[in-house]
Amino acid sequence: MIIIKSDQEIDLMREAGKVTGLVLKELENFIKPGISTLDIDRFVEDTIRKHGMIPSFKGLYGFPASACVSVNDEVVHGIPDKKRKLREGDIVSVDTGATYKGYVSDAARTYAVGEVGDMAKKIMDAAKDSFFEGLKYCRPGCRLSDISHAIQVKAESEGFSVIRDFVGHGIGSDMHEDPQIPNFGKAGRGPRLAKGMVFAIEPMICEGGYEVMTLSNDWTVVTTDGKLSAHYENTVVITDGEPELLTLAE
Repeated sequence: MIIIKSDQEIDLMREAGKVTGLVLKELENFIKPGISTLDIDRFVEDTIRKHGMIPSFKGLYGFPASACVSVNDEVVHGIPDKKRKLREGDIVSVDTGATYKGYVSDAARTYAVGEVGDMAKKIMDAAKDSFFEGLKYCRPGCRLSDISHAIQVKAESEGFSVIRDFVGHGIGSDMHEDPQIPNFGKAGRGPRLAKGMVFAIEPMICEGGYEVMTLSNDWTVVTTDGKLSAHYENTVVITDGEPELLTLAE
């Protein structure tokens, strides 16, 4: 069941989203060669707590950190590690969220570490562009799968594949609510969108095939062919007209 949020609930999610967006924006200047993925996690947690909020990911389903930090061929759920140092030319995806008065936000970005190659630039741009193609269908009357279809078409038009095993989702007082929102599929299917629905829309795309596997830590998901992956996500509110992005800081 898709839970329609009240104006008061969306106000709380808006506050949580502001902090998540701020954290991801500030990471643009923080991420550089030589820092560890644990440094990123500590920065994320410290910033969220500084604003009087709780890191949504820490302890969620047993996850040990405040941010998923995934490097290069790691798709999602990378566990921060002080021994994992970022190198010039890497790309790193950071997925995190803040909780405010019981309501959560969720967003992700993929960052360049120093100067990166053309393929890295292209896949990061394609992940972001795919999100905004899907966003065009986040309005009342559209079908849920219209979002999925638009993301897939854009990503594949850029020469990338779309992850099948992980999807976007509804969000509110719980991190993962109905509905699931795949990043692929035919248009015109699923429930019609209505004001007050709130979604975490998150294209995850790959340079090569979309097949993935989970590492022995039971968390980190990587591409089976070892090629690059990029992730871009925001928490989105369906309104009477244009959708509202709760986690995008300009």
